[in-house]
Amino acid sequence: QVQLVESGGGLVQAGGSLRLSCAASGRPVSNYAMGWFRQAPGKEREYVAAINWSVSNTSYADSVQGRFTISRDNAKNTVYLQMNSLKPEDTAIYYCAAERSIFDIPGPTSATSANYWGQGTQVTVSS
Repeated sequence: QVQLVESGGGLVQAGGSLRLSCAASGRPVSNYAMGWFRQAPGKEREYVAAINWSVSNTSYADSVQGRFTISRDNAKNTVYLQMNSLKPEDTAIYYCAAERSIFDIPGPTSATSANYWGQGTQVTVSS
């Protein structure tokens, strides 16, 4: 079993930055692909970014490409999401997810592929 705990959310003005962290416990996630999703009020959970377990490849949703950066530190069992140039439409609860995979590719990129979820952290961007 893997437990994921997100932190780093908060209130920021448009154009600002935040860095989210996702700390894993229970077992090492060094062989899990890790990703971030978000869910705004009244909307479905959507994919944001993903990274493979060997930290060599990343993937991003078009809406955050060039503004967000996903990274991970396997020694610390932690995944990060650096969010720059934030926009009001980035307001959502952000969730960390882990996917068991025999393929070393970024993931999960769909909510149904995730094996574990964190409880989420609120990000609010004011205009």
